[in-house]
Amino acid sequence: MPKQIDLVKKIVSLCKRRGIIFQNSEIYGGIGGFYDYGPIGSIMKYNLKNLWWNDNVIKRKDIVGIDGTIITHPQVWHASGHVKNFYDELAECKSCHKRFRTDLLKSDNKQISKCPECNGQLTKKRKYNTLFETHVGVIEGEKTLTYLRGEACQNIYLNFKNIVDSSRVKIPFGIAQIGKAFRNEVNPKNFIFRSREFEQWDIQYFVHPTEMDKWYEYWKEKRMNWYKSLLNNKDNIHFRQHTKDELAFYVKKAFDIEYNTPWGWAEWEGIHWRADYDLTQHSKFSKKDLSYTDPVTKEKYIPWITETSGGVDRTFFYLLLDAYQEEKLENGNTRTYLKIDPRIAAYKICVIPLASNKPKLIKKAEKIYKELSQQYSIDWDDSSNIGKKYRRQDEIGTPWCLVVDYQSLEDDTVTIRDRNTMSQIRLKSNEVSSWLSQKLN
Repeated sequence: MPKQIDLVKKIVSLCKRRGIIFQNSEIYGGIGGFYDYGPIGSIMKYNLKNLWWNDNVIKRKDIVGIDGTIITHPQVWHASGHVKNFYDELAECKSCHKRFRTDLLKSDNKQISKCPECNGQLTKKRKYNTLFETHVGVIEGEKTLTYLRGEACQNIYLNFKNIVDSSRVKIPFGIAQIGKAFRNEVNPKNFIFRSREFEQWDIQYFVHPTEMDKWYEYWKEKRMNWYKSLLNNKDNIHFRQHTKDELAFYVKKAFDIEYNTPWGWAEWEGIHWRADYDLTQHSKFSKKDLSYTDPVTKEKYIPWITETSGGVDRTFFYLLLDAYQEEKLENGNTRTYLKIDPRIAAYKICVIPLASNKPKLIKKAEKIYKELSQQYSIDWDDSSNIGKKYRRQDEIGTPWCLVVDYQSLEDDTVTIRDRNTMSQIRLKSNEVSSWLSQKLN
């Protein structure tokens, strides 16, 4: 494995080289905090989101999903407290003029008074709101000021009554969403760890106040176990409880799932005790009754909420940090590969004809590719030599390669090569689909 300080640089390089993630607007010099997912990365990110959605919505009868808009009524952000309280503090270096969030200017938990880049003098702290402003309307002077959403969960609260009225949900139940959020960060850093445009996955789970403790502990365990199931090194994840001075006034407790990154333990997902604050605030500002009436007992109350909120892009990055492997080979070369969960890998298997100039090999390989691609995401590679083909598939995390060779023409068997171990087995071509299904389930 590379040294931790070099790991992020190696992953950034790999992502560009293999079409996983690109700097946005790179041909114009780039724009900080914005990234595009390439041909490989877009499939991987889709697989990751689909895995989350299946686990938390499709496979559960107590959670429904929504897909809310990025722009909402401006009063939403006043009710939520973002316009008044969504502030960070920054300081600017008088020498190099770089700006820093003051809460991040710490070393060994002590505040840093000098610029971490050039050791210059920092200005006094200034507050700024991290919401992105935008306008709705077409006539100058009559446009309405509003905001790109600073968090995805507000759409869930806005649609709480609509969902209760239109669905058969009964408390306890949850509403889930995956969607874009925007924060005008002072200094986005560490690749896609902290960016200005990102995706979140949120579950707002509505419960009776007397059952809040039970469901809060349930979701803590549930979310931790889900993340652990995706990791190779499960020691790199833990809980951190928020201290009293970190808690919002309406929060009884909050825990962060944290990952051990090259720069230290960092937030992955928050499990928040939100009580009835959000629905109460939106009831107050909208003048609409957002209480819930139990269909059996007829009790009327504002539900309490356990929130699980994590970053899709941050999860993707952590999984890359966890999956990146370097291995010294007997010939002295170094093999790089992504030991990533096959369910997230862009391609489940790559079909490779041993020689690209042999029509019979190509024809047989194409037949296998066509059959497997009806059910799985499959790559095809008939370029270069076999070693380079393996190297590319290893670096994008493809768990298996299927090689059609000359023996395949004789006995209808193919070689299956494993990404992690480089070991090989032979299977009948008509057995590959069922074998792959067992591996992926």
